[in-house]
Amino acid sequence: MDWDPGEYVWKQVADVIRQRVKDGQYRPRAPIPSEIRMAEELGVAKGTVRKAVAHLRDAGVLYTLPQKGTFVSAPDSQADHDEAPTAE
Repeated sequence: MDWDPGEYVWKQVADVIRQRVKDGQYRPRAPIPSEIRMAEELGVAKGTVRKAVAHLRDAGVLYTLPQKGTFVSAPDSQADHDEAPTAE
């Protein structure tokens, strides 16, 4: 992918994941691909995906179950998180 040099890559990765949730590619209560798989697919470091996932988890878009993986939150949990402010 071509990343915008004017914006943090982790934010752009978060936008990709969020769009996939909106498009239904990642469905509610279903697991998302592993950080390693997403990093390879997107051509970024695993830490970049980890930061994007952490941001989306804080925003309520995703949740993580230890030893199980990261999942898409139910739509009612995601309401109004699309424009949540971000901490740098």
